[in-house]
Amino acid sequence: MKKYTDSGKKDTRSGFGAGLTELGQKNENVVALCADLTGSLKMDEFKENHPKRFFQVGIAEANMMGIAAGMTIGGKIPFTGTFANFSTGRVYDQIRQSIAYSGKNVKICASHAGVTLGEDGATHQILEDIGLMKMLPGMTVINTCDYNQTKAATLAIAEHEGPVYLRFGRPKVANFTPEDQTFDIGKAVTLQEGKDVTIVATGHLVWEALQAAESLFEKGIEAEVLNIHTIKPLDDEAILKSVGKTGCIVTAEEHNYLGGLGESVARVLAENHPTPQEFVATQDTFGESGTPDQLMDKYGLNAEAIEKAVTKVMNRK
Repeated sequence: MKKYTDSGKKDTRSGFGAGLTELGQKNENVVALCADLTGSLKMDEFKENHPKRFFQVGIAEANMMGIAAGMTIGGKIPFTGTFANFSTGRVYDQIRQSIAYSGKNVKICASHAGVTLGEDGATHQILEDIGLMKMLPGMTVINTCDYNQTKAATLAIAEHEGPVYLRFGRPKVANFTPEDQTFDIGKAVTLQEGKDVTIVATGHLVWEALQAAESLFEKGIEAEVLNIHTIKPLDDEAILKSVGKTGCIVTAEEHNYLGGLGESVARVLAENHPTPQEFVATQDTFGESGTPDQLMDKYGLNAEAIEKAVTKVMNRK
């Protein structure tokens, strides 16, 4: 069994900041807009190096989306930065009308997603943003798992023509993917091969899936683990190929089970290869204040919960 090593915990938002800084040096058309959260989004270095290409719009997220849409008309590639809650729910009408409907080349970059935002509580812990964004026609939806992958994704979306929602988080998490990786939008990454069960995970749950797979292997269960960093367009082929071998699947995400990765996978299975599936996700609930670890444990978003789901789904084969 392949073992993955945490090279040192880092926050995924810093991966975004590093990617944006590199883009600023490489592509003069890249501009950045922030809604009064420059430090939280790690956009400081871009601002310092390219002050004429950085726009602080203040706590006016809807205005930020309109400005970004307008900038694309002149050939700019705008990256907007604020918390996931304010990047989606607060500005959904502006994104739908001004960005998605007209296919504007705006990169909506959202930090502090999910319950791992922590102590700020339910009003800031959006758990429905993936669903909101994937329903918009033409919107690409990406949810990265660690620092290295977030940096790679930030670089990749600048080359992609069309609107993108890039989702990442606040806390320091395991950094285990290659530093020199190529990020292929819409292509799942098979991290572990197995024959007994498929685990597809996204974001912070990818590392938890790998920990669960190690524990399951010690119990004689070989789990195949797929990192689904792109939720839309979804890699249907990789999912169907895997369940064709294993005959059952667990989906894992830091998001409401309604509207997230799990529902997208269920659609693929229903249309092509009906397969027993279990969902590791929040169960139609808001979050609450607490540390990231406390909340992940309370809402069943960890390796232990994935193991339990594997046992349940294998009994349904």
